[in-house]
Amino acid sequence: MTLPYRTVTARSLPATAALALSLAALVALCLAQRIPMADTLVYRAEGAAVANGTDLYGFTVTHWQLPAACPPFAAILFVPTTWLPVAALKVVFVAGNALLLALLVRLSCRFAGLSPSLPAVLAATAVGLWLEPVFQTLVFGQINLALVCLVLWDLSRPDDAVGKGFALGVAAGVKLTPAVFVVLLLITGRRRCGLTALASFAGTVLLGALVLPEASADFWTRRVLETDRVGKAWIVDNQSLQGLFARLLHTTEPGAVWAAAALLTAVAALWTARRAPERWAVLAVAFAALLVSPISWSHHWVWCVPLLAVLIAEGRRGTAALMAAIFLTRSMWLVPHAGDLDLRLPWWQQPLASPYAPLGLAVLALAALRARDGGDGDGGLPGQRRTAATGAAPGAGTGAAR
Repeated sequence: MTLPYRTVTARSLPATAALALSLAALVALCLAQRIPMADTLVYRAEGAAVANGTDLYGFTVTHWQLPAACPPFAAILFVPTTWLPVAALKVVFVAGNALLLALLVRLSCRFAGLSPSLPAVLAATAVGLWLEPVFQTLVFGQINLALVCLVLWDLSRPDDAVGKGFALGVAAGVKLTPAVFVVLLLITGRRRCGLTALASFAGTVLLGALVLPEASADFWTRRVLETDRVGKAWIVDNQSLQGLFARLLHTTEPGAVWAAAALLTAVAALWTARRAPERWAVLAVAFAALLVSPISWSHHWVWCVPLLAVLIAEGRRGTAALMAAIFLTRSMWLVPHAGDLDLRLPWWQQPLASPYAPLGLAVLALAALRARDGGDGDGGLPGQRRTAATGAAPGAGTGAAR
């Protein structure tokens, strides 16, 4: 189902100007601060390792000594990044992420059941550039927006759409976190879509093994479990439950406390996802994955864009404004965080240092309330619906459209 734009050319000009001004301000800030776009350099180094036949997981780049962290399949996709000079590659990443944000705004509106005008999409994109997760994605040169677009596009399609689940599996092959949505498909009875996603993901693993057999063996037997390779879990950059408890308890190893909280969160999210309206089921799984993951850097929280769209569509404008303010404030960067200061924050700075984890739990609570209410209202995605009594899809397990 495609929701058409309602365009008015004259009205598009102010929104276009606002977007151009927002982009110009962001680029000027990047140039003034000499932002290195470190993750773009990691992706380029991964592509170079594949092209040159060197050890994919044996290098580090930048003064932060960042290693490769993605599966071999992703490294294969990054080979074209070696074809451009670094300066040109950074321009491509900034421009590409800006376009992907506009696409994500559009997909989020469709996901939420909104039909925005072109000026509204442009204006939302102009503001969205300054949401902290989006901003960090751009300045680090990350690929989060591309992955969320793949997942949201795939999940928003009717269940009888050809190849539904394929894009989700590819996204999981690039970064493992999207694989949680395969669980969502399976527990809600959409076995055909879930199996398609699993087959697609397996195909990415197989391709990686065929092209990079040694790197694949290294990644899937060892590197995939080394979450500490990509950074310290207790720094303010990490907005997962583990980061929250590490800073709250002033310890680098929150251990059993974090494990228990993560387990309860995962169980609650799965219970909610089986019963909530489709949109809230997706959001519950997305935010639960961010909470439960050992490390969820702040730029991983780009799911804030579809969340805000759903809140606006349901008339929860006050809640949407509050959550948008949290994502715009970037309070975690206001507290002392050089060296190990993240572990010595006083109690009154803890909410500033960990704003996203409580927000993620609030999203789960909202989803649970929608599940308790039996999904009153239109909570299904385009071309899909749920039964109010069970939250299951009519024809679940048969591939029937909902």
